[in-house]
Amino acid sequence: MDSVEKGAATSVSNPRGRPSRGRPPKLQRNSRGGQGRGVEKPPHLAALVLARGGSKGIPLKNIKHLAGVPLIGWVLRAALDSGVFQSVWVSTDHDEIENVAKQFGAQVHRRSSEVSKDSSTSLDAIIEFLNYHNEVDIVGNIQATSPCLHPTDLQKVAEMIREEGYDSVFSVVRRHQFRWSEIQKGVREVTEPLNLNPAKRPRRQDWDGELYENGSFYFAKRHLIEMGYLQGGKMAYYEMRAEHSVDIDVDIDWPIAEQRVLRYGYFGKEKLKEIKLLVCNIDGCLTNGHIYVSGDQKEIISYDVKDAIGISLLKKSGIEVRLISERACSKQTLSSLKLDCKMEVNVPDKLAVLDEWRKEMGLCWKEVAYLGNEVSDEECLKKVGLSGVPADACSTAQKAVGYICKCNGGRGALREFAEHIFLLMEKVINSCQK
Repeated sequence: MDSVEKGAATSVSNPRGRPSRGRPPKLQRNSRGGQGRGVEKPPHLAALVLARGGSKGIPLKNIKHLAGVPLIGWVLRAALDSGVFQSVWVSTDHDEIENVAKQFGAQVHRRSSEVSKDSSTSLDAIIEFLNYHNEVDIVGNIQATSPCLHPTDLQKVAEMIREEGYDSVFSVVRRHQFRWSEIQKGVREVTEPLNLNPAKRPRRQDWDGELYENGSFYFAKRHLIEMGYLQGGKMAYYEMRAEHSVDIDVDIDWPIAEQRVLRYGYFGKEKLKEIKLLVCNIDGCLTNGHIYVSGDQKEIISYDVKDAIGISLLKKSGIEVRLISERACSKQTLSSLKLDCKMEVNVPDKLAVLDEWRKEMGLCWKEVAYLGNEVSDEECLKKVGLSGVPADACSTAQKAVGYICKCNGGRGALREFAEHIFLLMEKVINSCQK
């Protein structure tokens, strides 16, 4: 179960501190979920991710890579795989964000400059989106900064809206935190407890805690949004698991957020399988792609010791490592690296060789990983169960993968990808033990 609890709420509030305009009236539902609409079609539920280009904290945060995936890609994957939305949209004012959104399969609404200011609210951007999309009856506003969102959460919320008749549903998380009144500087007052009796401090297991909005999503029907509300009418909260409540606006320490996502994030419909074979392109992955020629015309290449250690660790964990190149590399030079890996060079069709190796080991594609960086690696990257590229890989290769390293080729990318494999294998082992 990905949810913990769902519950009805009775008061009207607005996310992000937007002033309330008074309680909106409860309206009668019909089969389209709105006023005065026909009964011939089910209500159109659209997922909408707001991703403005400007970010004061982290530049282009919405597409900054988190655990090898653009931040916005985590929620788009969950929304698309949930299967409950008639359309999935990203509202943005930035070309790079638009390209990433389309790469993940979302449609793009180019928002105006009027709703792209630092002072613009989420509600402003959602209302503008609805003005251009009369077909939409319900909006699921999903925050790009919640990368541990799972499709099952979205499926259950869609059911609450469509089947249980709620007008708005928002996500919360349970916290066990004692709160105290704030004292202004220079004022001689004493702080007061807000949600506990200090003389009878409860143990965690004896206290249910409190519910807080975690910002993952806000679902609302069109008529509420047009009246200026994301929360109102017949209202309910949806309680998410604490480990899935990761908010990058709060978890500014990116490496910590990455560890949370690798452990608790959603990686796609296909179940992860244990990796048995890693194939690495030599030029631009194992090496930095530079070739030096000595005075006697011998080829000289360099590699990072960290990558050699990565290969050693993979082999010690039982993962076969093999090397491949489309270039007629000197096998003598490669052998001098003493990596003890089977290799093929001067390969015109990498996918054919990769498939031959896979069959030779009796593996399915999900048990194969591939680290590439060139156009010639694209088909291999798309075929395997786990794919990666160095940070300086060509754009074609980057678009074909599930993981983009922070390190460049020949500068630790292979070691980094090995660490990524180990983390995912730990996830596979843990899932098998449940």
